[in-house]
Amino acid sequence: MFGDLYIVATPIGNLEDITLRALKTLKEVNFILAEDTRVSRKLLMHYEIDIPTLSYHQHSSDSKKFEILKMLLDGKNLALITDAGTPGISDPGNELIDFILEKEPDIRIIPIPGASAITTALSVSGFKAFNYIFLGFLPKKGNTKLFEWLKNGKITFSFYESPKRILKTLKNLEENFGSDIKVFVASELTKMHEKLYRGSIKEVTEKLEKCVLKGEMVVIIS
Repeated sequence: MFGDLYIVATPIGNLEDITLRALKTLKEVNFILAEDTRVSRKLLMHYEIDIPTLSYHQHSSDSKKFEILKMLLDGKNLALITDAGTPGISDPGNELIDFILEKEPDIRIIPIPGASAITTALSVSGFKAFNYIFLGFLPKKGNTKLFEWLKNGKITFSFYESPKRILKTLKNLEENFGSDIKVFVASELTKMHEKLYRGSIKEVTEKLEKCVLKGEMVVIIS
């Protein structure tokens, strides 16, 4: 009998933002696949979870994928976690799932839902989110056609951005969408220094220029 692969969402900051089902799963699997075992160890130690961890990240080779597949074929139950949030959202978890299902479609992939930075930010943005587009990380170049498409669609869109690029990105957005467009930026979500900025893109940019920016940010454009 094949083993199961559980896709387990972990906290995006505050360690208490994890489900009971996620904790139960992490305690019962044979191995935990972690994006960075050093980061994941903090969570596992906090909840006294003593399960062996293996590294799986965006630079993992095909041989690592085959190693994981063999463990599942041998009946081992595995949990895949990312450093923060839900695996497969802007990380290589979806590549692993695709690889496994291509090789053996009968292996069960079981989602254990939980925290996600994008839905967390949308929930407090105050923007209409009946329909929205999530773009992951914006391309560093060649955004003109993308921005034109987004303007024509007139729909809320969101993406992740690094603190090093956020001001440049906001300036680029202002040039393409105008200074009055409404924007929401969330920094350090659920952590001690959580900051939420909302207003016109010009107003938010002015606020951010006065801050020491840290951590991955979520940007929402209304």
